[in-house]
Amino acid sequence: MALTNHTLEDLFGQLGLPSGPDDIKRFVTRHRPLAPGVRLADATFWSPAQAQFLREEFTEDADWAELVDQLNVMLRA
Repeated sequence: MALTNHTLEDLFGQLGLPSGPDDIKRFVTRHRPLAPGVRLADATFWSPAQAQFLREEFTEDADWAELVDQLNVMLRA
């Protein structure tokens, strides 16, 4: 199995979001804290396509799963 070394910036780009380090910080600051009972993909700030991507990548433990989990942690901090 080939391992892919995606970055958080790559994940934001995949989601169609501005992906520079400052853009990511602003996004996290704007949207945290995510309520304890809300799954990351169910947060209201995602488009349907973004939510589906996050859900699928996390559920399937796909290439992006580790970064999706990292984003989840960042939004709960």
